[in-house]
Amino acid sequence: MTGEYNQAYEASRQDPQKFWGDAAKDVGWFEAPKTILDDVNLPFIKWFPDGTTNACYNALDRHVDSGRGEQLALIYDSPVTNTKASFTYRALLDRVSRFAGALVAQGIAKGDRVIIYMPMVPEAAIAMLACARIGAVHSVVFGGFAANELAVRIDDVKASMVISASCGIEPGRLVAYKPLLDEAIELATNKPTCCIILQRQQAPADLLSGRDLDWSEVENSEPVPCAELRSTDPLYVLYTSGTTGEPKGVVRDIGGSIVSLNWSMKNVYGVAPGDVFWAASDVGWVVGHSYIVYGPLFNGSTSVLFEGKPVGTPDPGTYWRIIEEYGVKVFFTAPTAFRAIKKEDPKGEYIKKYDLSGFKALFLAGERCDPDTLDWAMDKLGIPVIDHWWQTELGWPACANCLGLELLPVVPGSPTKPVPGFDIRVLDENSAEVAAGEIGVLAIKHPLPPGSFTTLWGNDQRFVSSYFENFPGYYETGDAGFIDENGYVFVMARTDDVINVAGHRLSTGAMEEVLAAHPDVAECAVVGVADAMKGQVPLGLIVLNDGVTRSTKEICLETIQLVREKIGPVAAFRMCDAVIRLPKTRSGKILRATMRKIADGEDWKMPATIDDPAILDEIIEVLRGLGYPSV
Repeated sequence: MTGEYNQAYEASRQDPQKFWGDAAKDVGWFEAPKTILDDVNLPFIKWFPDGTTNACYNALDRHVDSGRGEQLALIYDSPVTNTKASFTYRALLDRVSRFAGALVAQGIAKGDRVIIYMPMVPEAAIAMLACARIGAVHSVVFGGFAANELAVRIDDVKASMVISASCGIEPGRLVAYKPLLDEAIELATNKPTCCIILQRQQAPADLLSGRDLDWSEVENSEPVPCAELRSTDPLYVLYTSGTTGEPKGVVRDIGGSIVSLNWSMKNVYGVAPGDVFWAASDVGWVVGHSYIVYGPLFNGSTSVLFEGKPVGTPDPGTYWRIIEEYGVKVFFTAPTAFRAIKKEDPKGEYIKKYDLSGFKALFLAGERCDPDTLDWAMDKLGIPVIDHWWQTELGWPACANCLGLELLPVVPGSPTKPVPGFDIRVLDENSAEVAAGEIGVLAIKHPLPPGSFTTLWGNDQRFVSSYFENFPGYYETGDAGFIDENGYVFVMARTDDVINVAGHRLSTGAMEEVLAAHPDVAECAVVGVADAMKGQVPLGLIVLNDGVTRSTKEICLETIQLVREKIGPVAAFRMCDAVIRLPKTRSGKILRATMRKIADGEDWKMPATIDDPAILDEIIEVLRGLGYPSV
């Protein structure tokens, strides 16, 4: 096998200990590890177990110590508040070490858990790094989550402190965080002893005497040094909703996170120290942890922290303005953001207004990228557009076109090939590997690489039963797909979204590709719904591009015919209608499971992560009109 990618991938498979031992030499250790991997108790593995280090030291101190303190570390851009700010590595280190001192002054120590419930402001990153500095375990909760969801997380992690803000600002609305926090603490059984509140001028909050402290009054505390921590100590707990609705606290360790994220910045994203990297996500999600705060700073890059949305803040050119203004080299966002841009600016007129000559690559992740969106982005931008795939549990990309190793041919519909460290296989229900091109369960062979989750907080048994029990020797991703004869991976849908139509296993993702290719369709979703004759049948919902004047019925009939032509009559695709918007989580993922339950008349509850609950009213009416069901 030849090529940089093949060499790296085979090296990671043949001798993972040597591969990751070499990668570990590129980060800072107080005591370098002699043992690279302890895997005697699978699926519980420990990377670099006898090493000691600190995530904040690797993100800030070592760059200042090496003479790069005046380089920009973080750029803050907030169109919703018309605010901009930037921080050098030295300035950010000063603020973080002083805020870490404020935590210590309130009795927070190594191992204590701290909830961070913040909007997209620099103080969110400062709070995360301050916790990492002293060995406190942070758990970031997406700002504006409902009080009950916040209370569940406070209780599960047994938080000693909550760091929050008075409010968050979103396009067209202000979200008061403090009342939600107060209600959450009232609901929680575990009562945090202290809250630190960042007062924002748009909506200052009332502070509770004896419990609440004003950020501005404590932030300039005496700075504290980095604690020397074991590589296997937890860096953070990040909650993700499970299939039962009960949140799962994904635990990420310190040493594995530093090594993997530092390696990925260079080898996956092709980003060097000093380059400007922008991940347009939120610190409440795994992308925000890995590629707004930790990854770019471990690598010595400059990270952009953006408060706003891709369109309407104030125009569809917001993304391009930021890329030009700050010299962004590599940009990472969700396909849903690009579909929103494409919907509002289908001809790419706004792109032409900006100098994007320094913009070298676009990475997409979070949901499957349909080939039509990929083709549009490549055509309008003229740069590599790379779909890649990973999960909250995995912590960093499992499948990508590794730009820093070599740019492989882009194949629409595929996030390319497994990233070195991830041995991806496609299995049937008996754990046997299937033939090339055959759809099955995507699984990852032991051991998972550094930076993946080590367990679920307080629930080792659920860690095993949810991810490792069904396919012994493998991590079960919960996604379905196939690997073609060239080794390209295709992630087609969640395993729940592979539907059985009269005995034929079909991917809803493949049908969505066909719908998205229609010139009048901005975005779409296909869900499998119950059918008395066929078991399941697909139901399509489409959102039309702005300016489309043709009749909805005509367009829907055309999409039905397209599916018949591209996939065949076996798909039994006959139900389609248009909606104004699709229901999504606040991170942009379409709520397919919720729509499926509504259509099937099952019990369902309002998802805590939904962007706009009112949109479900329209979905319900559309489903009623299609005969699914009397909700």
